[in-house]
Amino acid sequence: MDKENIIADDGEYIANTYARYKVAFKSGNGALLYDFDGKEYIDCATGIGVNIFGVNDAEWKNAVKNQLDSIQHVCNLYYSQPQTMLAKALCKKTGARKVFFGNSGAEANECAIKAARKYGNTRYGNRNQIITLKNSFHGRTIATITATGQDGFHKYFNPFLEGFKYAEPTMDGIFKHYTDKTCAVMVEVIQGESGVNVLNVDFLRELESFCRKRDILLICDEVQSGNGRTGYLYAYQAAGITPDIVTTAKGLGGGLPIGACLMFGKCGDIFGAGDHGTTFGGNPVVCAGALNIIERLTPDLLLEVQGKGAYFKQNLQHIKNVKGVSGLGLMIGISTTKPARDIAARCLQKGLVVLTAHENVRLLPPLNITKEQINTALKILNEVISE
Repeated sequence: MDKENIIADDGEYIANTYARYKVAFKSGNGALLYDFDGKEYIDCATGIGVNIFGVNDAEWKNAVKNQLDSIQHVCNLYYSQPQTMLAKALCKKTGARKVFFGNSGAEANECAIKAARKYGNTRYGNRNQIITLKNSFHGRTIATITATGQDGFHKYFNPFLEGFKYAEPTMDGIFKHYTDKTCAVMVEVIQGESGVNVLNVDFLRELESFCRKRDILLICDEVQSGNGRTGYLYAYQAAGITPDIVTTAKGLGGGLPIGACLMFGKCGDIFGAGDHGTTFGGNPVVCAGALNIIERLTPDLLLEVQGKGAYFKQNLQHIKNVKGVSGLGLMIGISTTKPARDIAARCLQKGLVVLTAHENVRLLPPLNITKEQINTALKILNEVISE
């Protein structure tokens, strides 16, 4: 099957929910992708931050294959060694007490919402409202799209769930919406989908203190920013705060679907049997792959990611028509005088895959991208943005 047949069949049989570029990828290795015409691309998108060690990663593949040779699925009525090992690794690396595994970031955030509401309702009675931030993005289920603080995602899908308030990312914004019904505040340390907006560290620290004093849960959505992406295991660590709940997905699975809700301290025992569940969450094959990812996110690697991110940003700032560069590590946003989607399309023509986020270009390259590949990506970005 060639590219044109793929595009034609896609148009006929797949729901029209994506504004696709006219490229069909066939294979790849590391930070390199190849389409059905054999053209080579440098991948600075990683499937929206999923292929954390790039495409066709040998170590990750071996972990997945070895588990496939054993058993591909165990339902959650029984114990599973890969699931237990992954949960233990996440808890040891973060200080979390318990983990719930789902299949996506949206499911991880659904779990966090349920955990926060159970905590508030059982401890205080009818304390179930959650404050999220304007320009946030937490998923596409009805609960998580309601939690998302962007009107554009709410169009067509009302009525929405009750109990969500949208605040500006300031303490004044939080105070404006806080009531005695507030059970949690849910934030992204870096708002990826709305332009790679890094929240102010002082705000995050004040927010943590505000929540502690009132026994309000602080939830950090690390679906996109987690798993080494920012040069920290999770981005909240860069801000020096300790949330009550952390959600993550994307890069954790290395290419297979997984979501995780990490519950700290007083949240560790929120759930009892039957409070929540999933058929595929914690699948042994996916967990084997995710464990391989987590074990490779060493302090030395995270320092490398910080260095690569700094190199990217330093060079991007000097490109003509670039207004600003944001982000942390290898989660980078570029504000320019040109339409972001036009830049992304032109980069594709030149062999570079980038993403957009609102008006900004977004870069999420694999953590093991080489210096040579970074330089080639910068050369193409310079050509496209400054032309």
